[in-house]
Amino acid sequence: MKSVVLNLIAFLFVINIIAQEKIIPEISGNTVTYRITIDEKMVNFTGKEVEAMAVNNSIPAPTLTFTEGQNAVIYVTNNMKVETSVHWHGLILPNFQDGVPYLNSPPILPGKTHKFEFPLTHSGTYWYHSHTGLQEQRGVYGAIMIKPKKQKLDYDYDLTLVLSDWTDEKPYSVLKNLKRNNEWYAIKRKTNVSLANAIANNALGAQLKLWSKRMPGVDISDVAFDAFLINGKPAPTYPQFKAGDKVRIRMVNSSAATYFWITIGGKQMLIASDGVDVVPVHRDKVLHAIAETYDYIVTIPESGAVEVRATAQDGSGFTSAILGSGTIEKAKVLPPVDYIKMLKQMGNMKMGGSMKMDEKMSMKKEMEMEEMLMHKKDSMPKMKMNDKHQHHKMDMMKSDSTKMKGMNMQMNKEFSYDYLKSPVKTTIHSELPTNEITLNLTGNMLRYVWSLNGKVLSEVDKIKIKRGEKARITLNNKTMMHHPMHLHGHFFRVVNANGEYSPLKHTVNVPPMGSVTIEFDANETGDWFFHCHILYHAKAGMARIFSYGDPRDPRMANYPLKQLTKADQKIYTWGETTVASHMASLELVATNTYNQFNVDAQYGWNKNVEIGADYERYLGTFFRAYIGIEAENEVEDSLDEITTVGRAGVRWLLPFFIDSDLGIDTQLRPQIQFSTAIPIFNRVELQGMWQMQADFGWKNDLPADTNWEREYIWSVGAEYILGQYFSLSASYDNRFGAGGGLTVRF
Repeated sequence: MKSVVLNLIAFLFVINIIAQEKIIPEISGNTVTYRITIDEKMVNFTGKEVEAMAVNNSIPAPTLTFTEGQNAVIYVTNNMKVETSVHWHGLILPNFQDGVPYLNSPPILPGKTHKFEFPLTHSGTYWYHSHTGLQEQRGVYGAIMIKPKKQKLDYDYDLTLVLSDWTDEKPYSVLKNLKRNNEWYAIKRKTNVSLANAIANNALGAQLKLWSKRMPGVDISDVAFDAFLINGKPAPTYPQFKAGDKVRIRMVNSSAATYFWITIGGKQMLIASDGVDVVPVHRDKVLHAIAETYDYIVTIPESGAVEVRATAQDGSGFTSAILGSGTIEKAKVLPPVDYIKMLKQMGNMKMGGSMKMDEKMSMKKEMEMEEMLMHKKDSMPKMKMNDKHQHHKMDMMKSDSTKMKGMNMQMNKEFSYDYLKSPVKTTIHSELPTNEITLNLTGNMLRYVWSLNGKVLSEVDKIKIKRGEKARITLNNKTMMHHPMHLHGHFFRVVNANGEYSPLKHTVNVPPMGSVTIEFDANETGDWFFHCHILYHAKAGMARIFSYGDPRDPRMANYPLKQLTKADQKIYTWGETTVASHMASLELVATNTYNQFNVDAQYGWNKNVEIGADYERYLGTFFRAYIGIEAENEVEDSLDEITTVGRAGVRWLLPFFIDSDLGIDTQLRPQIQFSTAIPIFNRVELQGMWQMQADFGWKNDLPADTNWEREYIWSVGAEYILGQYFSLSASYDNRFGAGGGLTVRF
């Protein structure tokens, strides 16, 4: 009788949640139908009203609840003025239903409704979100709860908690700001380490070492957010729970760019990751990567209430939920991030860490060793066990594997998945042919270009995989940021210390300078997206397409794939102008992955002028060639004679962020220039430029004994950053004199 009452209460509780979210499914036999609409909506999460996107008038979107074995039918209506899409993250479903526009599903055009239909073959916690542009950041995300046919674990209630980050800024402006390498977000988060900070904390050597590698410093995240939310609120409460209740918390990190450390007060057990059960384990804290889901069973304490706390990994803020009512058993509060300590650690580390060795061969040796140990009954007879060479080879392989694992563990020990253990064996049949793929996670933080193996999505072909093979992918992170890598339409094993019982996931965090190996049974059809789930990294090129080589679905004939693959070639534009007491300047930039157009104009009130326009092509991470024109006055302090010349040359960013320029103009006058900007305080940047132009008379055929002419231009200055768009500046320029004024960025 007690179980009947509890089930009735649980049913009414779920119905109440569904009613609150204003979405009621239609149930007919084994089919559950939802109807959702995506609209533009004005919201206010921070005291400022901004335009967002909402699903059924809700941010986050309503939770869609099903039972394993049912058929899902979901009608998505787009009431916005722009196209949209919905991807069913983590679900195993037919390729056409996956929801990536222009890859395997049509975009949902304004005013149109798209029908998704697929069987629900597995239970767990998942989520759905837009895969169009940057809409995910603007509110198009929500949870999916698929209950098992038979409940295996002991708990009373389900509660979905959707984590998110929120910015009042338009997402496109965020990405543009990242592209222009503006330090404002680090200043806003108070996570930047200036030269003065480094000196005051005995970390100058470490800072200089990073700068010598052309690394600006240490940081954990890209963007400064205005709020962190749980279920659309900074601090939601759920007073309906009573002491002794066991609540299954289904937690989804739907953030665009924020990892969270999760801490929970009282008694809790982690029971599932990415929708798949794991051996229950208690953890003081769990790093919840973007796009991952984790399930916990939390027991409401006798005091009546418990706190669930999500702290942004970069330490810039937190959000928490209270379950129950009464005296709150608080979650552990994590100490602030020590960026100086991180700086010193990075300064002492050999840049590249374990990546100095040949990753592919080392990982191959490691996996061969693992397979020999896991399948020794089958493989040992093939070896002559009395052969000393074979024993030596195994010892060497084991030694190499241990060394590499040791270095990775030393650098990223708190980011290991070793605490996740599958309750059942997950090994893929050893006789399947193995397709070994190595993907290095790469990027240029200065220009905000993110890539795999040094190439963005638009530059590469699809990665071919075949049905019936085992795909093993080694992910080597060559950057100093975490990357949550997600494969659509598949679960993969994350090879960890649990060997045959390594966990199954659909999203895996690859820590800075770390390496992770995943593998899966290639048993699908069509093309599937694989990408970093930091939204801005994916849009900047860190993505690939895994292809089974099947003909494209004829229903996609009118939706060219290049609409997806060329997204990283979008052109971003910005500008900056300064009006000061001694001069005025204007800078305009239009850029994409490899091409950049620049316009630079400076006018002094003493009637000196210099205007330049050029096109430059990036030939490497720090090296580019350019061609352009420039005009300047030939007579000092006079505009009577303006000369225009063509110019070509190369530019190379040197260590310590010294930008060098070596060129020659159409009058055969060579020119060399060096410029730099150094953050000496949190909001103060020191700037300098030195230029020399030589005239050897090559154009005019001067006699060999004629003295060659030199012209020097130099300037020094400082800028105080008031905010994202404004700075105070002061400078001295040998052409324009000394003065100060206001700089505006746009």
